[in-house]
Amino acid sequence: MTKTLNTVLRETGKSSFSNKEIMIVATANGFDPKDAYKEINNLHRVKRGVYSFELPAVSAPVAPQVPQTAMANIAFRGVASVSNDEVYVPAVDPTYIKWGEYTTIMKIIKSNMFFPTYIAGLSGNGKTMMVEQACAKTKREYVRVQISPETDEDDLIGGFRLVNGETVFQKGPVVKAMERGCILLIDEIDRATNKIMCLQGVLEGNPILLKKTGEVVTPADGFNVIATANTKGRGSDDGRFTAASIIDEAFLERFVCVIDQAFPQPTIEKKIVEKHMAKFGVEDTEFAEKLIAWSNVIRKTFEAEGVEEVVSTRRLCHIVKSFSIFEDRMKAINMCISRFDEETRTAFLDLYTKIDESQLTENGEIVQDDTAALNNILNEYNKEGHEEDVP
Repeated sequence: MTKTLNTVLRETGKSSFSNKEIMIVATANGFDPKDAYKEINNLHRVKRGVYSFELPAVSAPVAPQVPQTAMANIAFRGVASVSNDEVYVPAVDPTYIKWGEYTTIMKIIKSNMFFPTYIAGLSGNGKTMMVEQACAKTKREYVRVQISPETDEDDLIGGFRLVNGETVFQKGPVVKAMERGCILLIDEIDRATNKIMCLQGVLEGNPILLKKTGEVVTPADGFNVIATANTKGRGSDDGRFTAASIIDEAFLERFVCVIDQAFPQPTIEKKIVEKHMAKFGVEDTEFAEKLIAWSNVIRKTFEAEGVEEVVSTRRLCHIVKSFSIFEDRMKAINMCISRFDEETRTAFLDLYTKIDESQLTENGEIVQDDTAALNNILNEYNKEGHEEDVP
């Protein structure tokens, strides 16, 4: 007859157990972790984390007790992370240009204070790179967590995993960051569901209880949380970011501040593009200037709700990379905006053709006489592509 976990626990001869010891015995005897939790619920709670049951009146043959050294080894395997490769100091990127709220983020990181920060901005405008490079500059350890609608407590805090045939508890990236006192970057936090509420205590800077092992993790000095998002946790009004969720107000309230990240100014963006050109062995200052002029006309029209798409700084860098391979301006642009619908792509390509034919000032801006003509291209696109059909 197969023994139950209760029987195995009684055979150890002990009258009380911590929840960690119950988990150790369960793991050592091949029981599912769920059985351990069921057994904990069936036992009498002596005090926090300690449980007992009445020993039988008639002594039964007692199985050999698990040696303490073996218990210690099992305990170590049961609660330790399998690896710490998620924790590292980012490398300095020689192409990175300091701009926007970089100085603000640097001051927050250098303060070594717990100061939960929320950074919001359109996709591709350097939010994640800014935090990463600030950590690289200050030589701070960093853990990046990519959020999706499927992310849950096990992904963040930790859970049981099968490793080399053994069931072990693997600590998640949030716990690792807390223990090491490093910067925890929660990327695209507005993609999360209500499962992210498990981090509410973390955002308060308090110790957290690992419910599955009974271990209490206290954040080390220097630990901080920085989150990035395309929205401010209110969902996407224009439907642009369909995966963006509405985050609970109580959760958002735990962030000390919200930083708005816009696209860089043309002079800064030109330096970024030229740095990437140098990285990929391209020398074409004129192309860099015209890419900046092109993207800025599109962004101004986007802000005026004239077009539904925008060309980000990241996409400009993609165009430079493509140009280094194909050595053809229009082909590089076309390849990197091909995800847009046909009307938008045609309008953007037509716009660049006109800019390529236009004159630019010494500052890389479009001369006054050409500005109106270029705006008309996108205005005509907006008029033709978005007017309702008249019967």
